[in-house]
Amino acid sequence: MSFALILEKHITSFVHPAVLNRPAERLRHQTFILRRLASSLALLCLVPPFLAAYGAPSAWQALVFVLFLLPFGSVVLVARTGYLALAQAICVASFVGAALTIATAGGPWQAALICLAFAPFEGVFSQNRWLVLAGGLLAAAGTAGLAIAAQMGVIERGFASGHPALFLLAAIAYATLLAYGFVLFQDKHMQSATLNAEHYRAAYDAIGDLMIHHDRNGSVEAVSPNCPELFGLTAADLAGRGLFERIHVADRPAYLKSIADAAMSSDTVIVTLRLRTPSVAGKTAQRSESMFRWVEMRTRGFGFDAPSGATHARTRAVSVLRDVTMAKQREEEFETARLAMEETNLWKDQFLANVSHELRTPLNSIIGFAEMLANVQLVPSDPEKRREYASIIQQSGLHLLSVVNSILDMSKIQSGTFDIRPESFAVAPLIDLCCDMIKLKAETGGVELVRAYPEKLDEIIGDKRACKQILINLLSNAVKFTPRDGHVTVKVRPEGTALVISVCDTGIGMSSRDLGHLGDPFFQAGASYDRPYEGTGLGLSVVRGLIGLHGGSICIESEPGKGTNVSVRLPLDCRRSANSKNRSARIETIARRSRIDDASQFGNEMMVKKIA
Repeated sequence: MSFALILEKHITSFVHPAVLNRPAERLRHQTFILRRLASSLALLCLVPPFLAAYGAPSAWQALVFVLFLLPFGSVVLVARTGYLALAQAICVASFVGAALTIATAGGPWQAALICLAFAPFEGVFSQNRWLVLAGGLLAAAGTAGLAIAAQMGVIERGFASGHPALFLLAAIAYATLLAYGFVLFQDKHMQSATLNAEHYRAAYDAIGDLMIHHDRNGSVEAVSPNCPELFGLTAADLAGRGLFERIHVADRPAYLKSIADAAMSSDTVIVTLRLRTPSVAGKTAQRSESMFRWVEMRTRGFGFDAPSGATHARTRAVSVLRDVTMAKQREEEFETARLAMEETNLWKDQFLANVSHELRTPLNSIIGFAEMLANVQLVPSDPEKRREYASIIQQSGLHLLSVVNSILDMSKIQSGTFDIRPESFAVAPLIDLCCDMIKLKAETGGVELVRAYPEKLDEIIGDKRACKQILINLLSNAVKFTPRDGHVTVKVRPEGTALVISVCDTGIGMSSRDLGHLGDPFFQAGASYDRPYEGTGLGLSVVRGLIGLHGGSICIESEPGKGTNVSVRLPLDCRRSANSKNRSARIETIARRSRIDDASQFGNEMMVKKIA
């Protein structure tokens, strides 16, 4: 830190707090304090040489010394009270008093006249016209008094006697008028600056944007007064490096580049940044946690290092900051809507690609076998054959009904019209029922179906029909993708205020590439899931939506060739989350950690049943 900055810091500590927020008044106080402290220090430094040269001072010399130190006391006064005019008046009085003391005590009359000449100029620094006039009148009165005293022989006759005194009075009058004119000019200049400031304030208010002045390094030198209304920040919050530190870290290079580009060219540089501001703006608003707002900053350089013009870099830059948060939000909403539309079109294409096979295959079976049964020439004479054809038609119709129901359920969940009806029910009987429904399919595929849950399992409050659909879909998928001699295990365990239902299989598993798309409507994982296995890709999507309506979550562990473990976490009481609109459960996908394919891996508290 430079000596000037250290000195300014210490001088500012003496300034009264009432004027710290007024730059012009603070500068006058700082100047007065520095001038008075410097003069007092210089006077104290002259004391040792004086004592060495002249010995102990006389009474009048000591009084003059005290009067010259009186301005030091005015520093204490202005620091404690902020009354600068009174402190300046004390300084004027000290000069006049010192002059009278020197003259009446027989001191050098030239020193007395010098003190009188200083009196009107002391008022210049206060920029108070009345103090300048008072100082001039006191100096003139003191000069006239000295001249009269010299004529009467009270004091030594010198330059203050006779006609020369008239010239001294004229000089004091001229000095007083000069000081008065200077103070008057300063007042007019300040009034003009105030008027310009009012014009700028009116322009700021009319524009409705924040104006900031920078130096060439990007530091903020001045901020328009409408900052609190626009961003909930004070000028002190943005001064210096405050603006830079409030800009998002990722946007700071763009901010500095815009300042540098504006300083090196005559163009207006436009950049969009994120500015950290209080979440509540306004003069009277209480600040809460910070948020980032999008602002558009238009920057243009001004001022030159040399008068040669455009070949030199500008020394300053001015920026206009406009809050574009709402515009950014609308842009993001538009982009979200566009992506949603593209996703909808993609889902439609996936629907046509995946569902067409699931619809045409059973429809062809229904039409073909129905035509054979309706045609006298084609109908088989064997009753067993006719029953077989009728059974195929029935199974195809049931498959079509299942596909249509899945599509309708998914549509209701996506549109937020799927209502769940919470009720209290026992989970163990529901698991037994679902396992019994899948039993035949598991036996046909040669898959062992195992269920394990505590003997005493608390009831939960939820939609029993929806929970049944969740279990059936998960079990159906597990059995469908598990090869012969595989295992599918249903495990239930309480966990705090939730119940975790796990469906684990030893099937074909899924790759990490497919795990990220699980739960998307009409998505079927990998080529192994495509044609060899029937399905629309809606099963897990429906499960995800139903679990979301209950306020639960899903965790899926899978690895190709090692099977899949789907863990569903349901709250014991879902009434707080019941009938939430447009909500899907969060799916967490991780690598397969373990393989549960044997009943011996369960604890003694579990009741294990092998039903297939």
